[in-house]
Amino acid sequence: MRGDSPLNARFALFTSFGSIGSRASAPRLTRRAGQYTSRVPFDNAIAYVGHQVHFCRFREAGTLLKWLGDDLRGQRVLDVAGGDGYWAGQARRRGAYAVSIDLSRSKMVRGARLAYAPALLETDALRLPFGAATFDRVMSICAIEHFDDGPRALAEMARVLVPGGELVMSADALTRGAQWPRLFDAHCRRYAVKHTYGHELLGSLLDERGLDLVEHSYQFRGQQAERFYLAMSSVKGKAAPNAAVFATPLIAASDRREPNDGGSVVLIRARKRSS
Repeated sequence: MRGDSPLNARFALFTSFGSIGSRASAPRLTRRAGQYTSRVPFDNAIAYVGHQVHFCRFREAGTLLKWLGDDLRGQRVLDVAGGDGYWAGQARRRGAYAVSIDLSRSKMVRGARLAYAPALLETDALRLPFGAATFDRVMSICAIEHFDDGPRALAEMARVLVPGGELVMSADALTRGAQWPRLFDAHCRRYAVKHTYGHELLGSLLDERGLDLVEHSYQFRGQQAERFYLAMSSVKGKAAPNAAVFATPLIAASDRREPNDGGSVVLIRARKRSS
């Protein structure tokens, strides 16, 4: 992206993405897209390890980005609850005009130093400060389960999508969580999981908001794979989940042998109806 991107300044951002005054007070723009380049290799290396050297996130986010498309030139992409904006940055790397929203200023301050950093806005997923039909694509990676009101967040994502635009998202499903209540409870406490969502529930909620479910995919589908997911996520610190990256191809192979009707994480691709 060059300096003429419509996301390169506060004025251009607010102009390009519609009036925000009617939705909420103006959000804080943590950085301007293009303000920083890859001047801090150490920060980029840390971000790479944190996001991609992980037992589940790389495969999960990689699938969602694949659904978004390899060539995103000219596409307006919003990442809801995107943290430091790393994955929105991968969309920007593919040519998108990318925005990431979150409430964690500390994460966004770090994200502003990364290569291909998107525009970063400190604002609430339940009150997106954008006009209707603002974005061509919306993504959200394992965020909805942390919201007090997931259906409202989905309504906001649907509202800002253009007709024919697509939403790609993931969520904690944990369809067998009741088999291991201690691990399930530990996971929910540690990651502030307030609700879990399977593809049928999400499909129903999206349908009510004018989106059709195009496809879905579960990860950690088998019983042992799901127990492994809960066990890894219950370990304090990042060392275990990062070290467990060696298991990623094994889990992927296991998933291909299992029915696509349950698992730890569900990935959703949906399209907004034109009428």
